[in-house]
Amino acid sequence: MAMVGTATESFRADVRNRAIQTPLEDLDLGHWDYFEFGVAPKVLGRLRREAPIHRCERSANGPYWSITRYEDVRSIELDPTRFSSEGTVSIVDRPFDLELPMFIAMDSPKHDEQRRVVFPALAPKIVREMEGTIRKRAATILDGLPVGETFDWVERVSIELTTQMLATLFDFPFEDRHKLTRWSDVASGGIAQGVVDSKAQRRDELQECLARFEELWKERAARPPSTDFISFMSLN
Repeated sequence: MAMVGTATESFRADVRNRAIQTPLEDLDLGHWDYFEFGVAPKVLGRLRREAPIHRCERSANGPYWSITRYEDVRSIELDPTRFSSEGTVSIVDRPFDLELPMFIAMDSPKHDEQRRVVFPALAPKIVREMEGTIRKRAATILDGLPVGETFDWVERVSIELTTQMLATLFDFPFEDRHKLTRWSDVASGGIAQGVVDSKAQRRDELQECLARFEELWKERAARPPSTDFISFMSLN
């Protein structure tokens, strides 16, 4: 165990040194090990000081820009005509055969219009009504954790609590809630991340997600109004 720990610390030190010493023109903020070993803040700090508007020409995902100062980020966010979110908000381009509209990858005024539709689902009164359910589910998760042994907090708490909240907000069948986690992983990951084995598998699973939500949409549109996200969207 000591040898493994020493090797990890040595690798972490190498990553830290690379973050400091790599020439700016070769610095790739998107490299996985900066985040794996907690070095990303050093890279961000360096870019903020030395190149607040930085272009990485060569990365595993192709060229991209990094903007690291608040005022620059704010100016870009407020200028969707020149800096669009349409298509994708990541440095990885989506396959052309999977170009489905996404709320997060949408510019004003369409983004604002759709945001107004679902905003009532998070009104203070509705959130207060959900408080008991949220507290009960959080307590159940925490009470079910093992005592005196190591466990994966992300898997047992972070992912599970988030998945339960999404199922609540969408009024998604609670027994199938883990499908939401799977579809999210498939949408944000791919073959390189080990999430799926092929592009065809990724496409098929995302099509399954789309079909399920279309089914729920039709169900909600045909019944009296409710306070979940899908019901609000089905009214517009």
